[in-house]
Amino acid sequence: MKLTALIVDDEPLARERLRTLLATEPGIEIIGECSNGRDAVAAVNRQRPDLLFLDIQMPELDGFQTLAQLASPLPAVIFVTAFDDHAVKAFEVRALDYLLKPFKPARLRAAIVCARAQLVEKKSGSDDTSRRILELLEARAASATTEYLTRVAVRDRDKVRFVRTADIDWLEASGNYVVIHAGKENHVLRETLTSLEGQLSPKEFFRLNRSALVHVDRVRHVEPAFNDEHIVVLADGTRLTLTRGLRDLQERLRFA
Repeated sequence: MKLTALIVDDEPLARERLRTLLATEPGIEIIGECSNGRDAVAAVNRQRPDLLFLDIQMPELDGFQTLAQLASPLPAVIFVTAFDDHAVKAFEVRALDYLLKPFKPARLRAAIVCARAQLVEKKSGSDDTSRRILELLEARAASATTEYLTRVAVRDRDKVRFVRTADIDWLEASGNYVVIHAGKENHVLRETLTSLEGQLSPKEFFRLNRSALVHVDRVRHVEPAFNDEHIVVLADGTRLTLTRGLRDLQERLRFA
């Protein structure tokens, strides 16, 4: 079965790599590329592709906002995302396919196989992918109104202290514990970093890597390092490795 595909990503190199990989896949015709969500909405509604490769982290209109503006029926969607625990978990819970940057050709091939199966089910009337996507969008909309922590309770010997999130410089994962770095004080909290991250405002805190979450107001500058990684330098001189996309951090800092 021949599939038509639309690529949506604001990074030219990312679109080029995906286009190159798809050129080696039989039965895939790329009918267009878009560099932003607004153009993607118009292209999908006009061209009705079978398959949509949709980047999540885009300025102005992100991948979720783009999906919310699409008219039904929706194409088979393969989400493309940089390292994002919460997004990946949301996809997995609803059995939606995604590519985690940087992905390998074999992972792309597997996603296409799943997309073909989705489209076959859709023709037979048994596919519920659109429902699962709508559930994802509803969950994202609900989380937008979530109240986030303004203080974190930590134990100090026989007392409980409350650390203001505004005073936190960064948080460090240590197994099932989190070390809270706040000025000259460090506090240990019995909780995973991922769990705590979900309770903190994403406008104030940014996940640099698997073990570090930083308050964006503390970022002084970013330095290039080896292997396409970067070093984030905080106001107090702390140096932390950035393994997520630099563009994601830059975008977050613009609106912090």
